[in-house]
Formats: sequence, C-alpha cells, structure tokens
Amino acid sequence: MANFNIDDTVDITDVVCPTTFVKAKVALEELDDGQILSVKMNDGEPVQNVPRSIKEEGHQILKLIDNEDGTYNLIVKKVGD
Repeated sequence: MANFNIDDTVDITDVVCPTTFVKAKVALEELDDGQILSVKMNDGEPVQNVPRSIKEEGHQILKLIDNEDGTYNLIVKKVGD
C-alpha cells in the first residue's frame, strides 16, 4: 500500500449531500496544485457522490479507504487547470 503525504484533511461526516461535495471542493480550492487532501465522509450517499464529483472537477482520486466504522477517507490529489 502506498503512503501519501497528506497536506490537509477535511471531515464532512457532519454534513449531508449536496453540502458534502461543496465542503470538499472548498478544501481542495485552498490547496496548491499537486497537494493531497484527505476527505473523511460517511458511507452511503457521500461515498457514491463525492468521489464522482471530485473526479468530474478534474482532480485525481488516489484511494478510498474503508475505516470499517461507517466512514471512509477519500485521498485526492489536486490537479491544476
């Protein structure tokens, strides 16, 4: 398993869709190109929608980690325009 140098973390387990993607997107916008964000989210709708939306924005999904407690960590690399 590859190790990632996480530059920032955002916890969106306390928000509901579609706000989950908005919070993740705002956190990504604060990073420089090439930096890595870890997004902690709940199982269900966020896991289905947030990775897809982030990928549609042009960023790179590196890994989706099942924390085995009903939450996941999505590891995302910011890709510049």
